[in-house]
Amino acid sequence: MYLCADLDAFFVSVEQALNPYLIGKPVIVGGSPNERGVVASASYEARKFGINSGMPTAQAYRLCPGAVFLRGNFGYYRWYSRRFYEIMSSFSPDIIMASIDEAYVNIKGTRRLFGPPLVLAQKLKTEVKIKLNIPVSIGIARTKVFSKIACDQSKPNGLLIIPPEKEIKFLAPLRISVMPGIGPKHIYILKNLNINTIDQLLKTPDWVLNTALGSYAKIIKFFI
Repeated sequence: MYLCADLDAFFVSVEQALNPYLIGKPVIVGGSPNERGVVASASYEARKFGINSGMPTAQAYRLCPGAVFLRGNFGYYRWYSRRFYEIMSSFSPDIIMASIDEAYVNIKGTRRLFGPPLVLAQKLKTEVKIKLNIPVSIGIARTKVFSKIACDQSKPNGLLIIPPEKEIKFLAPLRISVMPGIGPKHIYILKNLNINTIDQLLKTPDWVLNTALGSYAKIIKFFI
């Protein structure tokens, strides 16, 4: 089993941990809206206005002029990321840091020390809360890909476990866009084939996918 842990709205969450005044406010890390820049991280309060990572800060300001805009401090973010890794490594030595705020942990063999997956995940969330005071979402599943999907579905600050015997039932109704690594180009092609959900994807003959996607069809099938 794999555990995927993702620190929610990481840059913003660090800023809020350092300055509690920012909690509950639309906060954007990415620089001044008067300069050319993009949103690096947006609080969930800011996202309600349609603001997303990668958006020009000037556009974000037009959507939410009352938001707090911060340049950010990557020294702090790296420090929190290192502490996050240390917390994870206290549960298992088998860790893959996917990014500054996301990690995969192989939790096979951890039951004797930390209990079943649910108990381990709850302990991990508690450790992150106590030591970092920032929210973390956790997904647990048979593979890294499925644990990532579970983690994303649990956001914000949630916990979701997909038992192996319930994988297909859980994944079937989800949009194909939730699959890690599938980009806008492939989503566009699949939608033109009336394939919008993972269930529809699973029911599509291999020859149809091979014709539409080429070698990428095998990659998608491998993930599911």
